[in-house]
Amino acid sequence: MNASNLTNHFLIAMPAMDDPNFARTLTYIAEHNEEGALGVIINRPIEMDLAELFERVDIELGQAEFGRRPVFYGGPVQTDRGFVLHRPAGEWHSSLKVNDEIALTSSKDILHSLSNSGEPGDVLITLGYAGWSAGQLEEELAQNAWLTVAADSRIIFDLPPDERFDAAIRLLGIDFTNLSDVAGHA
Repeated sequence: MNASNLTNHFLIAMPAMDDPNFARTLTYIAEHNEEGALGVIINRPIEMDLAELFERVDIELGQAEFGRRPVFYGGPVQTDRGFVLHRPAGEWHSSLKVNDEIALTSSKDILHSLSNSGEPGDVLITLGYAGWSAGQLEEELAQNAWLTVAADSRIIFDLPPDERFDAAIRLLGIDFTNLSDVAGHA
């Protein structure tokens, strides 16, 4: 069973999501194909800012204004590894180009560029990512664990983290408080 390709879509956790890794999360899907899916949670900042992260990876943060930005919990896979969701997509080592505008990069060259020149201009840095094996995400969708909607980069890069979840739901034209934690089938 392969539903549509959800690359460049948001996954919105349904109220009944009982996995604490994903309860009330908004996940951006960077890749979805027959082998599985990969994304990062974009609304769960952790108790670390970019200044601390750069210190941990031994890169001097030349652009001090970036230092106070939060680092995010990207998901339960490889939580010791950093991922940079950014626009413009640019040309970086170890990048997964999602579309003409956005990419997900896991190499240090992007951190050096961010430190030295402040580029790319829009970044969301996570520790860890969310991953699904072949058919796993489709099964979760069939079990009504997630709502999906085409992603809007303004939600990722222009809104505060605590507003992103509700903004994504508004893209669907529904009120989250009216969602049931059980689904019906006709």
